[in-house]
Amino acid sequence: MKIALVGATGLVGGVMRKVLEERGFGLCELIPAASAKSVGKKVTFAGKMCNVVSVEDAIAQAPEFAIFSAGSGPSLQYAPLFAQKGTVVIDNSSAWRSDPNIPLVVPEINGDVIRPTDHIIANPNCSTIQMVMALAPLHKRYRIKRIVVSTYQSITGTGMKAVNQLTMERAGEPCDRAYPYQIDMNLFPHGGTFEENGYTTEETKLLNETRKILRDNEIAVSATVVRVPVTGGHSESVNVEFYEEYELSDVYNLLNDMPGVVVQDNPAENIYPMPLFAKDKDEVFVGRIRRDFSQPKTLNLWVVSDNLRKGAATNAIQIMQMLLKR
Repeated sequence: MKIALVGATGLVGGVMRKVLEERGFGLCELIPAASAKSVGKKVTFAGKMCNVVSVEDAIAQAPEFAIFSAGSGPSLQYAPLFAQKGTVVIDNSSAWRSDPNIPLVVPEINGDVIRPTDHIIANPNCSTIQMVMALAPLHKRYRIKRIVVSTYQSITGTGMKAVNQLTMERAGEPCDRAYPYQIDMNLFPHGGTFEENGYTTEETKLLNETRKILRDNEIAVSATVVRVPVTGGHSESVNVEFYEEYELSDVYNLLNDMPGVVVQDNPAENIYPMPLFAKDKDEVFVGRIRRDFSQPKTLNLWVVSDNLRKGAATNAIQIMQMLLKR
């Protein structure tokens, strides 16, 4: 089987190669593709060196799957060309997520929305994936009315340039900046680009993608995205109001029964999710589970996950695994 990886030389592309190996795809023929400036470079996969080719060359080889992690521009340009060859595209950018004809998929939640005729499938935003993983079983039981979420997002979500900026700042060395401000010893409420209504694109994604994945356009979402000097994963403080009353014991049971979710919640032992321990793991970790006493039917959660894995690479490859299993 041939698998094209578009954006193979980027930060997420490197994690995708690693996850493909871990999940048993090492014997497949990987076609690493990237922009013109990266063509001819080499990347490692399953102990071998692979030549990076142009996206056009990858399309010509008509792979069974093409996994994109190259930004929305290349996805809009090239995904339809792959699809015309019969390739199934799994896209990690924002290009197709809001398209009503393109499935937006977290396999544990809504894999059933993919039709046999779908050749482009959207991978949700990293912060959305981990939040809906925790909320999906609760929504099914109690139905969500409103979510207030503040995210504490790793700089790895911006890419290698941001990681290099933090590293060089801590070393006291000059560097190219991914952000307009210092990252080290700082945080700033700015993820994505600002829109006319004062929200950022990252905040708007949490609204639109949550509604689409949970299949409920009446869910209200108020989001604030914050970038923090962390490399291990994204963290989220989630306050969720339900239509139905809940029992905390049932909430624990529902979360424990959700595939891909791990409850870490023992304050007496200082056990709670942290990006320090979520790094390089595929699970979504949930803790600080407690009732909001300021209003009825409302719950507080703390949700942490490695944004490069379940938030990007792992979810995309799980989609491919699900389709192959079918």
